[in-house]
Parts: sequence; C-alpha cells; structure tokens
Amino acid sequence: MPKKRSSKHVKKAPPSADPSSFPESGEDKSVSPEDGFPSESGPTGTPRKTPAARPEPSSEARDASPAKPKKRSSRSRQKSGRDAKPPPARKETELAAPEQPKQPPKPERKTPTPEKRPPLDPRTLEEFEQTIESSFLTEEEARRREPAPISADPRTERLSGVSPTAFLRPGIPPLNVVMITPELAPAVKIGGLADVVFGLSRELEIRGNSVEIILPKYDSARWDQVWKPTPCFDDLWVPWYDGAIHCTVYFGLVHDRRCFFIEPHSHDRFFERGKVYGDKDDTFRFAFFSRAATEFLLKSGKRPDIIHCHDSQTALVPVFLYEIYEKLGMDHSRVCYTIHNFKHQGLCGREILRATGLNRDDYFFHPDRLGWHLPDCLNLMKGGIVYSNFVTTVSPTYAGEAKDRGNSFGLEGVLRTHHIKYGGVLNGIDCEVWNPASDSHIPAQYDLARIDRKYENKRALRERLLLSDNERPIIAYVGRLDSQKGLDLVRHSLFYCVNHGAQFVLLGTAPEEATNEHFRHIRGEINENPDSHLEIRFDEELSHLIYAGADMIVVPSRFEPCGLAQLIAMRYGTIPIVRAVGGLADTVFDKDYSDKPLNQRNGYVFHHDDTSGIESALSRAICCYYVYPKHFRELMNNAMRSDYSWNVPGQHYLNIYDHIRKK
Repeated sequence: MPKKRSSKHVKKAPPSADPSSFPESGEDKSVSPEDGFPSESGPTGTPRKTPAARPEPSSEARDASPAKPKKRSSRSRQKSGRDAKPPPARKETELAAPEQPKQPPKPERKTPTPEKRPPLDPRTLEEFEQTIESSFLTEEEARRREPAPISADPRTERLSGVSPTAFLRPGIPPLNVVMITPELAPAVKIGGLADVVFGLSRELEIRGNSVEIILPKYDSARWDQVWKPTPCFDDLWVPWYDGAIHCTVYFGLVHDRRCFFIEPHSHDRFFERGKVYGDKDDTFRFAFFSRAATEFLLKSGKRPDIIHCHDSQTALVPVFLYEIYEKLGMDHSRVCYTIHNFKHQGLCGREILRATGLNRDDYFFHPDRLGWHLPDCLNLMKGGIVYSNFVTTVSPTYAGEAKDRGNSFGLEGVLRTHHIKYGGVLNGIDCEVWNPASDSHIPAQYDLARIDRKYENKRALRERLLLSDNERPIIAYVGRLDSQKGLDLVRHSLFYCVNHGAQFVLLGTAPEEATNEHFRHIRGEINENPDSHLEIRFDEELSHLIYAGADMIVVPSRFEPCGLAQLIAMRYGTIPIVRAVGGLADTVFDKDYSDKPLNQRNGYVFHHDDTSGIESALSRAICCYYVYPKHFRELMNNAMRSDYSWNVPGQHYLNIYDHIRKK
C-alpha cells in the first residue's frame, strides 16, 4: 500500500486560486491598465517594482538641451508600419481654406430679470399653490437621485432645482395621484400607516408625480404641523341618508405635502371627539368620509389618474367610484388599495347601505361583492378588494401569509379569487426623519464612519431614564402595547434581560386601558431595579433617543404586516431581535443561521411563538455582545448599511400605477 503523504508536505493553494486561471508557460496573463484595470503584479504574481522617479533637470540644463521631437501616439504607430512612406506634401493652394461669407453678429441674449412675487396672502387656494410651486423638491432631496437621461415633460417643470422627470423610469409619464387616508404623519399619527402615507407621497413627488392627500379634519390633529389651513371649498354637500351634510374643505401643507381636510358640519360631530379611532360608530364615521372624499373629487373637477386608498376606513371609495361616480364622468381614475392590517376589516350591517346611498341590499350582500359569512353582515375591506384595480399589502411575506396561511381573518378565499391583482410591497422609512447623522432629537449625531458616537447617546439615555452606568447592553421595546405585538413575550423579555446581564427599556401605550394598567403594575414591581425602565406613553423625541442609545430591540410579534421598528433600529445601528413573520422575515436575517452572505446578516431571528423561542435569540445576542464584540460590531455595520428607504418601494408602486392606468 502506498504511503500517505503528510499534510505538511502538501502545498496549499491560496483561497482564490483556480487552476484554470493560471497562465501557461511563457504566457503573461496579467491585466494591463489599457484593459481597464490597474496591473499590480507580473505573470508570476510577484509585485511589480515601481521605477524610481528621475530627478528633474535644472532650468539651465533644460535650456541647453536640444529640443526633442514630439513622440507619436500609440494609435499612429499602429496605423503606420515600419516601411510606410510619409504622405506627399500638400501644395500651398490645397492648404488654403475657402473663404466663408461673413455672418451678421448675433444679438446678445439678455437674461430676463426674475419676476418678484407679491407677499403671501393666504385667502385663496391659488395663491397657496403659487407660493409652494418651487418648494416641492429641496436640493438635498434632489441629490438623492441620479438624473436619468430622458426627455423633460412640461407638466412637471414646476419643481425647482432639477427636472423631476429625471427620476422617472422611461415609459412611465408623470401621474396625478390622490391619497385618501385616515392618517398622515406627523399631523395625524396613530400607527405606521401615517408614516407610510407621508413617505410614499414624498417619494412619488420626488419622481415627478403630482400627489394630493385627502383626510378628515380632526380636532385632535397636531395643527402646529399644518401650515396655515385655509378654506378652499365651502360648498360641498355630501349625500347622507335622505338628505345631505354640508362640509368645508381646508387646504394646508404638512411638511410640503399638499393636503385637503374635510370638515363636516353635522350634529354627529364625526371628527370632533378628541381622538381618531375608538368609537362604536367608527364604521359610519369613515364611510361618510369616503363618500365625502369622492364627492369632493367630483365637485372640484379633479380627475386623478390614480386614487390610492388605505385600510378599511377608506375601503368604500372604490365601491362609490364604480357604482355611482363612474356614471357621473369619473371613469378615468383607477384605484390602488393598500391593506396595512387584515385584523380590522370594517364589519357592519345593512344600515350603512342606506346611509351612504348605495341601497340595493340584495345586490351588495351577494358573496361576490360585500356579503360576509356572518348573518346580515357586510365586510367593507372585502368590498375594497373586489372593486379595486390592484390590492397591495405591506410586505411580500405578509401577502403570502394572508392568502395561504390563514392570516387574513377569513378573507383567504377572496384573495385567492383576486390573486391576479394582489401582491406585497415592502414599506420603507423616511430617511430624512430617521437619520442618525442629522437627528436633532439625539445629543450625538453619528453615521457608519463615526459609529463610536452612538455610545454617547447610550450614556444620555441612561442619564435620562436613571439607569445604572455599567457595561450591560440596553435592550428596548418601542411600539404599541397590542396583543398582535406578542405582549406576553415582551413581558418575558423584560425579566429575562434583567436576570441575564442586560438592561431593558420599554416605551409604548395600549388602546385598551386594562393593558396599560397591567404594565404600570409591572413598573411598580421593578421600579427600584436600576437596570429597567418602563414608559407607558408615547414620546416621539424619546423614541429617537432609544433607537440611538439602545444596543438591541425586540419585536416578538404574533403577526406583523411589515413593521417599522426594526427598520428604524437598523438605521441607527441597533440590532433587531424578531420573530420570523411578515415583514420581519423580509428585512431581518439571522447572524448564525441565515443563508444570506455574511455582510447581509443584520440581526437575530426566532420562529416559535413561545418563551423558549425568544430566549434562544436573546441568549445568542447577549452572548455575542459580551464574548464576540468584533462580531457584534460587524452586525451593527451590516444593519446601518441596509437600505430600507422609499427608493425601491416607490418604484414598485409606480410600476403598479402604470399597470392599472392602462386597464
């Protein structure tokens, strides 16, 4: 038997060595600079020696030296061979150019002086629009995109700084889009819907489209975030039951977004209740708003290419459009309907048909329209799905879970029936608001190159919440205290972290007061512990500091359509610990078990909906923080490099708009 060779006698090839890439004998396969790449080594792989720089001759030597003939370029040497004859000398007459007739001098073009605009008088909508024509695109937003070489369109020349059509995909003309929504950040913000509407609207405007937003005029809105709301349409009568309700429409700007606020003058006080949601007649309140928004489009003469509706609160808009207003001349508009959460579907009885003027009970109770499997029950979200031209939800995984895994609360059959016009588009975040390099809510701004400054925010967070200053990592939870978010796992995480070498911070509030009282009771139990702090409220400024100062964030949701907490956390270099559902599975990739490349892994993921599942992820994250700090730092770098802006989702929605506008 032949004797095995010892491994120490075997030469190992370098990791990137490929036998097919080695040059044959006498052949030089090194890449030259002329091929487009710098050549740093010769055929044997040894570094080339850089010749020493020659000393520059003195001025006397340069003057004394004879003038050298100019060297011909390599291109001319290739064209002429060694024995090539010089070209025959031209005659003097051949060198003389024909005499051109003298052209009359061109008159000098004078630059017209810009016309001075009169001072703002916000009494009419026209003057509002004149003052904001040049403010839709800031220079900083313009730098975010590289202009594409396509022709300009006169309909979008109102944007200043750069032609907005430079951001459009060739073949998609600028579109007129109207968003009909119950929320808009930061004026009316309850959940992630408000951030989505604002971020998507701005992205569409950056790409050269016209976007207007219609929402109710809540008395509880943050009117300090709306620039001078002014009545612009005072004669809107909305059909309701056997009569009509008089409404006034206000126009205002919410951080440069053009918004119309509908105020009904009714004894029902639909939107004068000190809150956005939570009343027993919410279905009727928002059914009236949907009818009022559609009526306003008709009476104001607006004919948008796309009407984009959101959630069950505006699900009746496509029903009104195709059953009533199409016959009145609004046959041009197409509807995109986005479902942010299948849990709230707008179930109601037949009374809403009489209130909104739809009537025809037998027609709308049909299972192919709004009819639901419960007796004498209509499903408004189902109507939005049936009547819309395209239906989206807020992440691809959640779209599949809703259609095929029973996460749509009874709408699985409807989604399968309309699967040809159904899909998921992952949400983005507003990278101007959530930007650690320019965030005014944190004491130390930082980016990927200055990531060490993140720990200054960690110290500031500890000082504000009276946490002990030690080497422990801070693990946080920021969000609604809702059963959807896995509150039992949030509670378990709190005690697990405190008992296993970490600190825990919670910021959030619940729609049910009983849940708030439960977490206040927990706060009373651990109030003396210097490694934990609970804030049973929502504070926008504090949330920025928590995202910047925490080391990790937990999102143990039972189901999660998209989730913005993990996206914001990664923007700030805070490592997410999530359950693999919905948008969490689309955005967070486990450090140890993901099949993604190492430079794309950005967090910790668990699958089982129990305490052992979240403990496994928490223990791995805490262990990496203490034992492998370099690996944890790389995880932070990967998280901050992840791009979850509205750039890609904005293009997806434009593709959808372009698809349905042709139908």
